Order: sequence, then C-alpha cells, then structure tokens
Amino acid sequence: MGQRVLRNRRTLYERESELAAVDEALAELTGLAARTGPTGVSPDVTTPDDRPRGALLAFAGRAGIGKTTLLAEVRRRATAQGCTVLSARGGDQEQRVAFHVARQLLQPRLAGAPEAELRASLGSWYDIVGPALGLCAPTEGAPPDQQGLRDGLDWVLTHLAVRRAPMVLVLDDAHWADPESLGWLAAFAPRAEQLPLLVVVAYRPDELPDHAESFRRLPGRAGGRPHDLEPLSADAVAGLVRESLGDHADDAFCHESWAVTSGNPFEIVELTAKVHDRGLDPTEAGAPLLRDLAAAVKGSGLITRLERLGPSAVRFAWACAVLGTEIHPTLAAAVAGLGHEEAADAADALRGARVLTGADTLEFVHPLIATAVYRAIPPATRVALHGQAAWCVTDDGQGATAAARHLLETHPEGDAWVVRQLRAAAGETLRAGAPDAARRYLARALREPPPAKERAAVLHELGSASLLTEPATTVNHLRAALQEPIAEPALRHRIVYRLSQVLAHSDRLAEASETLAHEIRLTDDARVRLRMLSEQFMWDAFRADEPDHPARSRRLARLADRLQGRDLTERYIIGLRTWDAIQRGEPAGTALRHAERALVGGLGWAEADRGFEVPVLVALAFMYADRPDRTEELFAAGIADYERQGWRGGHLSFAYTLLGYLRYRRGRLAEAEDLARSGLRLAERVGPGTPAHWYALGTLIQTLIARGRTDEATRLAEDHSFREPFPAAVVFPDAQTVYGELLLARGLTKAAAAELSAAGRRLEPRGIRNPAWCPWQLHLARAEAHDAPERALTTALEAVSRARQFGAPSAIGQALRTAAEVATGPARVTYLEEAVAHLERSPAAYELACALVALGTELHDTAHLRRGLKTAERCGADTLAATACAELASAVKRTQGVTTQARGELRETTQARGELRETTQARGELRETTQARGQLRETTQGHGEPRGKSPQPRT
Repeated sequence: MGQRVLRNRRTLYERESELAAVDEALAELTGLAARTGPTGVSPDVTTPDDRPRGALLAFAGRAGIGKTTLLAEVRRRATAQGCTVLSARGGDQEQRVAFHVARQLLQPRLAGAPEAELRASLGSWYDIVGPALGLCAPTEGAPPDQQGLRDGLDWVLTHLAVRRAPMVLVLDDAHWADPESLGWLAAFAPRAEQLPLLVVVAYRPDELPDHAESFRRLPGRAGGRPHDLEPLSADAVAGLVRESLGDHADDAFCHESWAVTSGNPFEIVELTAKVHDRGLDPTEAGAPLLRDLAAAVKGSGLITRLERLGPSAVRFAWACAVLGTEIHPTLAAAVAGLGHEEAADAADALRGARVLTGADTLEFVHPLIATAVYRAIPPATRVALHGQAAWCVTDDGQGATAAARHLLETHPEGDAWVVRQLRAAAGETLRAGAPDAARRYLARALREPPPAKERAAVLHELGSASLLTEPATTVNHLRAALQEPIAEPALRHRIVYRLSQVLAHSDRLAEASETLAHEIRLTDDARVRLRMLSEQFMWDAFRADEPDHPARSRRLARLADRLQGRDLTERYIIGLRTWDAIQRGEPAGTALRHAERALVGGLGWAEADRGFEVPVLVALAFMYADRPDRTEELFAAGIADYERQGWRGGHLSFAYTLLGYLRYRRGRLAEAEDLARSGLRLAERVGPGTPAHWYALGTLIQTLIARGRTDEATRLAEDHSFREPFPAAVVFPDAQTVYGELLLARGLTKAAAAELSAAGRRLEPRGIRNPAWCPWQLHLARAEAHDAPERALTTALEAVSRARQFGAPSAIGQALRTAAEVATGPARVTYLEEAVAHLERSPAAYELACALVALGTELHDTAHLRRGLKTAERCGADTLAATACAELASAVKRTQGVTTQARGELRETTQARGELRETTQARGELRETTQARGQLRETTQGHGEPRGKSPQPRT
C-alpha cells in the first residue's frame, strides 16, 4: 500500500502516482530538489537550474472519482511545506457569474486593505482589475477590453506569486468555472513554469469547455497530458470498507460493495455511512442489501432519503441548491421562507443526513448531491425560488449583479423592477470587463419586456455590450433601437454614433457613412450635426470605394479652415484635414500646420465614445513629413492612454504595428520587425481578416523584404492569406501595394506590374497621389523596367514630380533613387547624387543606404560604398549590406588592378627614358669624336701633307 492520507478519518487509496507527481512538483517549487541530490545528499555544486520552479498539474475524472479529496490533500501538503495556497471551486449555479472563480482566488489576499494601500499595491491596474475582483466600483468611461483585463489579472497573480512564494493555486471543478475566469486561467497556467507557482486543477473531462483546452495538454515537464483518475480496485474498496466499518467486514461484503459502486470513491464512502446508520452487519449475510442502499446514495434514492427528513428540510435543501456555494444560513432561510428556529433544525437534519456540511457557511457534502437536489426541484418551484433569491440577495445588500443570475432563471412577466436590476447588473459587469455576461443580462431584460419608453435604451445597451463579440448582432439591435419611439434626442444620437462605429469596424464603411448622412438631415442641433459630419468625414476617409473623394476633400478643407479647434469635434475635423493633405500630397508644411492646430487643446487616444483613428492619423502626418520624433512622442502618449484604460486588444495592436511602421520608415528594421510581430500577435487575438490584422501583416512583410528575407515574407503571406480580396477599408501600408512589392521581390515582374497598376487605378480617382504615403508608382516603375523601360522612366519621373510637390526630403530621395534605377546613361548618376543629397537631410536611413550603395556601385566609388555598408548594417538590412560588401570588394579589386597596370607602364617608361639618356649620351660622344677627327685633319693639312691621304704612322 502506498502513502495514505487521512480526510475525515479515511484513507486516500490508489492515488500513489498522482501524489508522487504532487510531491515532485512541490519539491521543485519549494527548492527541495535543488538542495538534495537524487540520493538525498546535498550536492556540492548548484546550477542555475536549481532555482524553485512552478508547474501545471491537472487531474481529470468523472463525478465522484475523488478529485475533491485529492485536491484537499494537495492543499494540506502545500500548507505543511510553507506554501501560500490560493483555492477556488467552480459551481454549477455560478457558471454565469463573471469572475466568480477569480474573486475566490484573489480577493481574500487583497480585500480588507485600505484603498490607498490597495492602490499602491495594484498600481496602474487598480481601475482595471479592481472592479472585476470586487475590490472597487467600476469607473465611468469606456471599460477595459478583455485582453487588457486578462493582462491585469496576469500581473496581479504574478505579483502575488513572487511576493508570497512559493505559491500553490488549486482550482476544483474547473468545468463549472465561469468563462471569464476559466479563459484567463487556461491562458495563464502554462506560464507557471516561469514562476514560483504550482497550478493544480481538477475537472470532469466530458464537461470541460473548449476554451480551456490547455488543461488537456499540459506544457513542459508535466508530461503532455493530465492525470486520469481511475475507479478503485476491489482490494482498495475492501480496505476502505474495513476502515469505516471494522476489520470484521468479510470478503463477500467488501466485494459486493465494490460491485454495486463500480469502485466510485464517493459512492463507497456514502454506502458505508448508510451501512453504519442502518446498523447492518458487514458480512456475507448483509451483502444482498447493499444494492438497495447504494441506490439511495444517488439520484432518486437520494431524493427519497431527503424527503424522509420532512418538508422543512426539503425546502431548506432546495434553497441551498438555488443559492449554490458559500451559502449563508440566514439567506437560505429567507429564500426557503422558514423561520430562524425551523431553518436551524432543517440545517441540523441535513448535516446529519450528510447532505450539507459547515456551520457559519454551508455547502453540500459533494457537488453530486447539490446537482441531484437542484434537479429534483419542481420546475415551477425552482423558478419561484430563483425569484425569491433575487429579492433576498438584493435586500441583503449584495447588489444587482448577485440578483441578476437568479433573474436569468425566472419567467418574463413585464416587471419593471426586474428590468432595472438586469440593466444595472449589465452596466456593472460591462464596466468590469465582462461584455458576454452583460449581454446575457440585457437579452433577458429585453424579453421581460421593458416598458415601451425604455426599450430603445435597452437595445442600445445590448448593442454596446455585443460590440466586440457579435458585431452583426449589434447592428441589428441598434437599428431596432432607432425604430423605437425615443423621447430623449441625446439617446438617439448615441445610438447613431455607435451604429456607425460598428458598421465601420465591420468593413461596412459605406453603410456607416449613409447612416450618418441620413441622421444629419434630421437633426436641428448645429453642434450635433457637426459631430456627425466629423464622423462621416472620418469613415469616408477610410473608404476604398468612396464615389467622390475630391468633392469630399474640398468640403472638408472649407470647413476645417473656418474652425478654431474649440472642442474635440472641431479638432477631429482639423485632424481629418491634416490626413487629407497628406494623402493628396499637398505641401508638407500645409499638413503640419493643420496637425499642430488639431493638437492644441488635446487630442486623446482613449476619449469616451470616440474612435482612436483621428489622433493616430495626426501623429502619422508628422512621420510622412519627416518629423518622426514628434510622431514617437505622440505614440508614446497614446499607448500610455490605452494601457491606463486597459485597452490591450485591437487598439494596442494598431499602436504597436504603426509604431513598427514608423521604425521601418526610419530604417530601424530590427525594431520594426519586433514591433510588427507584437502587433500581429495582438491582432490575432482580435481575429483574422480584421483591419488590425492587415496593418500588422503589411508592415511585417514590408520590413522582411527590406531585410532581404523574401522567402520568409512569402511564407508569412501564404500562411495568413495576404492576397486578394484586399480589405474594403483603407489600410496602411496599402495591402495591395505591399503584395505587389512582394511579387517584385520574388522576381515575378509581370504579376507585380498587374497588381501595382490595379492599386494605382484604385487610388488615383480618389486623389491619393502622395508617393510618401503609398509608393505604388515606384514599385510599378521597377516592375515595368524589364519589358517597357521607357514607360518605367515616365512612371518614375511622375512620382518624382509628386514627391517634389509634397516636399519631404525622404519622399523626394526615394523617388529619385527609383528614377535612377530605371534610367540609363549619365542620368543615373545625376538622379542618385540628388537622391543622396535629399536623403541625407531626412530620417530615412534605409533609403539612404540603398542610394549610397547604388551610387557607389555606379561610380565604383569606395567611399560611397563604405558609407552605404555602414548605414545598411545599422539599419539591419542584411542583404543590402552583403551587396555593399561585394561591390566594395569589387571596387577595391578594380582599383588595385588599375594601380598594378600603371606601375608596369611607369616601369617601362622609366626604362625607356634610361635608354634614351644612354642613346643621347652616345650621340654626344660621337659628335665629340667626329669633331676631334675634323680638328686632326685640319692640323695635318697645316704640316704639308697632301689632302686626301691618310697620315702615315711614324716608326
């Protein structure tokens, strides 16, 4: 027999392997494995891996198999070893109470502290996780998104695990945990290995929801699967029976006990209790009675046994089953309609019958009993008890959210009080970060139904709660709300704003614009009309199919020039004028002037009931105009706004992605890649095909191409279906242009030319002509250069002209570099020299590196190549740096060859000059000899010798 654990004087049988896994995990958690070697002797040397390590353990098994008993032993052993233990249990009746399990785990460790201390402990997460954990009331304003809330809960648990290490988190009946808590824990649990935290969960495998799949496949050292708890063997059952009834229980009795319970530990324990209560002799003679006793342990037999306790006990048990877990006797008495003494007697009877346990707080002995009692309540009575429970918990001061879960189980009766409670609960739950729970409450309120004058408001609230999870449903609810009589104009306006927003975010920009246009014609309030007009301008700016962009641009310019920026609406319109100037390629100074006007007075990124689009566009205007430091400053402030608000889903994805795009344009490619990947990870949480997903993919693919990793960019595009159909909304970098650039990088010039031409046909009619915003012409010129060089040069020079009109040095330099690439003859050098001159005055380091390498290659100039190589290496443009190295080596070799030839020619010249000097000297000597001979002849003639005869030698 293995290790034995006493719980209520009973031994835990046949769980040796599970307990061994627990002991091993606790040893590693507490550092015992680091201090003792495999033989129990302290090792001489410790390694970095000897630090305490956490883990995730999961135990799966059907009801009654002993999961709760096993987890009780885990808690006991963890406490004995000095661990901090966090414990929670899912409940059948509490499954739809948002954050019920998270509150059980974390609230006892945080509640009770003064607010100042709690704020200091939670820091910036106080307003985000506080309402979810019931530590403070939700604040007004936009709620945190679900990812932001999960990140906050991650921080709190991590902080606790580090401060109170070693820590053990135990979750029983995980299959009944509320979706918000279970989704968070399932995502967090694999990280336990990096913390001094052991996470132990138990669940029924057939009832575990899909969003908790991580518990089925355990990470790292846990071995890849949970521990499946098996029924007890006949020998183990015999030991358990004899432990309860005495050693005199014979083999026949023990075997029959095993047969009638199928080795289920809960049923065996209950069966032995019944045998003891009946005074049955545990021998072969009493064995035939066991089957009837076993039937009384569960199902109808349990209910029959309960009914024998009397109507008061039955009523009290029903009330407890309706209330769920952590039952207060006074509240149960109120729900049951019993007096204090009668309720106390009923509780005693139920404790004696092993239905309930506890004193100040009651709970069922086992969840199987709770489920059986709840299902045995007649349907009409169950509904009435839930209605009574709603009133009682409200009177008890537990609030609308506590009442709402009971109201979900009642029948609609047109009760205005029910509607008020459900709306209040939905508001609290939504602001706490649980929109799905809020949607359930509001849908039930709508079925009540609400009074006619409140129906539009309920539909608006329901649509707002479904905004992020079910946008199509949100549209239906909000359109239905507009069909209702609405006495309050402000409510109608809020419905219109929300409807246009969800339509736009669902890639239905035309409908969003038309909705606002219709309402603009109906309203008489000038300020409301201006606000709606600003929203319409914004969605039209993102419409790829806008029918008359130039006309809208002119109207926007006239309106923005008249406004002073007195409120947020006016500043939004001025901000949209900034973006329009950028896209159309107006002088950069004009765009910057409007951008600074929009920022005067503030342009927050997390304004209530406002989109974040306009502040982002204003910040990006500085980037396109070669003021990236200003963009970085605005992005830092905006991301801080998001994080304070708890927006860490789609909003933060956009922020990281666009910050990566900024770094890409500055030539900081490694940073750009990291940020774009972070943005992509966040975008994937929002969902594929969303604008956030397109933004992140476009930026990452463009960055990988610049780094020379075309194959990786291709795989990324294929894995995420980055191809047609492209989004209806305008995204940047423009998805179709990036796809054309990728085709070009792969050498597919004809396909690239087709895509880039299509991009031009889409953007040109809208007046989007700035190559700094979308360089489709530049890539098209490169694609055309293979088959139509003259057309390619024309295309490139048109882009140069547009870039000069915009005036940003980076745009001009990039366009000139492209013109040089497709030009021939001396013009190439001219274009490149001017491109370098412009790019040196810009923040576009990668473009400068490209231009320097191209110019150095063209001129065989090692100085330009060395500068280009150094700049490319700083940018992280690996392929460009390799190209620069090769060209530099070639240029150096060529220079060395020229030098060697010159030296040879110089040697030959020197030698020739020496020979010439020798020849000249010989000629001088010959002249001197000839001259001497002449003088000799003259002398001879002077002595009388005949002319023409040679003198005769003397003897």
